[in-house]
Amino acid sequence: MSGSEHKEEILDQFTRQAAQFAQSATARDEELLRTILRMAEPQPRDAMLDVACGPGMLVCAFAPQVRHATGIDLTPAMLDQARAAQDAQGLANISWDCGDVTALPYQDGSFNIVTCRYAFHHFPDPLAVLTEMRRVCAPGGRVVVVDSAPEAGKAAAFNAMEKLRDPSHTRALPREELAALYAEVGLPAPRVEHFRLELDLESFLARSYPREGDEVRLRAVFESALVEDMLDLQPRQVDGKIFFAVPTAILSARIPHAA
Repeated sequence: MSGSEHKEEILDQFTRQAAQFAQSATARDEELLRTILRMAEPQPRDAMLDVACGPGMLVCAFAPQVRHATGIDLTPAMLDQARAAQDAQGLANISWDCGDVTALPYQDGSFNIVTCRYAFHHFPDPLAVLTEMRRVCAPGGRVVVVDSAPEAGKAAAFNAMEKLRDPSHTRALPREELAALYAEVGLPAPRVEHFRLELDLESFLARSYPREGDEVRLRAVFESALVEDMLDLQPRQVDGKIFFAVPTAILSARIPHAA
């Protein structure tokens, strides 16, 4: 799939998902939001940027803690949801931009905190995005990446499942590979914390738009995973309903000050 075709797939999927995603546990998990804030160490004079911000929940969480918060996303429908969240919370110190996160429209060192949450697995070239995140982050600033991070030995099965569910999915990286990206862009070894995002299969599928016939295949994959957890999701069945926990890595590194 070409770069332009992948962008079209992203726009298609997330335009359709926007309203449901804005209300989802993935977007709204309070414990995860608190963990990201703690690891980013926001200060009142900081400017922060959230890359591929989606419905803006992380930007809105940072806004009361910083001087100004900015979100950028490729999908206008997601930014509509983000503006609605801002208005509902009465937050004035936020800007929203529509654009390609592989070429961020900001000057070098414009932000003190640059984050990206649950989006790296959609990027054909995550290294290019992290390179841009580092570029726009000032010396002394923090670069924070949060994403699904399956165990290395189960990553192939996890990614095959996610590709069935969401055709815009590329590849979720094991935490070791995510950490290695930091070294590739010249960042110090990140502090890493681990988190499990609790979801249920019906809600998961309700905000998904798999291709025709793939929902049946997805359900079969989850049924099999109840017997042997080849997806690294710790699935369990309660009263006929399947619950699972997505392995998540939170990585944070501070850009060194110039010598």
